[in-house]
Amino acid sequence: MSDLPEDETLEAAIDSATGADPAEDGPKISASDEMEAALAEATAAFEQREAEEKGTAGSDADASSPDKMTIELLSQELQDLKALHEEKLKENEEQADQHLRLQAEFDNFRRRSLKEKQESFKFGHQNLVKDLLSTVDNLERALEHGAQNAGAEVKGILDGVELVYREILGALAKHAVTEIEASGQTFDPAVHEAMGQIPNGEVPVNTVLEVLQKGYVIHDRMLRPSRVIVSREPTADEQAAAESAAATNEAKD
Repeated sequence: MSDLPEDETLEAAIDSATGADPAEDGPKISASDEMEAALAEATAAFEQREAEEKGTAGSDADASSPDKMTIELLSQELQDLKALHEEKLKENEEQADQHLRLQAEFDNFRRRSLKEKQESFKFGHQNLVKDLLSTVDNLERALEHGAQNAGAEVKGILDGVELVYREILGALAKHAVTEIEASGQTFDPAVHEAMGQIPNGEVPVNTVLEVLQKGYVIHDRMLRPSRVIVSREPTADEQAAAESAAATNEAKD
């Protein structure tokens, strides 16, 4: 601490502030308590003002920095949400497309199953019917042969064979098995199988003249075609021979 008295220290401070030389002689003013209080109050006010200005500047800088960070974070979060939304929309479209495909496949499977079920009900017995057709053919041959060589001793047997034949045809008819009309019809390759041709000028060309084996259908499906002989246009020599044979027959009659 200074060895000067308190009054002398204050005087030196005043002289320093006013620019007076303490070595010069002259009147000196002693600082009162009021002046000291005013000086201290002014100094404190000045320091407080500086502190407030610095605090305000720092507060503005600190406030602007968090706001900027907040905006950047919100912008990034918005971009992430937008990308997530687009991704979910794409996934939803893919799932909707997959659902439509599965629905179409299921509808096709359901229709196919229903069709197979109906066909199984309609045509499930066709193999059995095919096997029975040969039996029907044999019965027809037996009846035809028996009619040509009918005798009193075999008439009862023929009646029994005919009864069995008719029962089989009735059973086949109950299961929608019908005979294909062929005799006298125009040849149809869809249901007829041509086994040969005979010249005939009395009927149109490709007319069925003879049925060698009957054909059958079940509903709208063919079991076997009719084996037939069809007509063709005769040549000049064949036509002349046919006319000569016809004249000879008339002369005999």
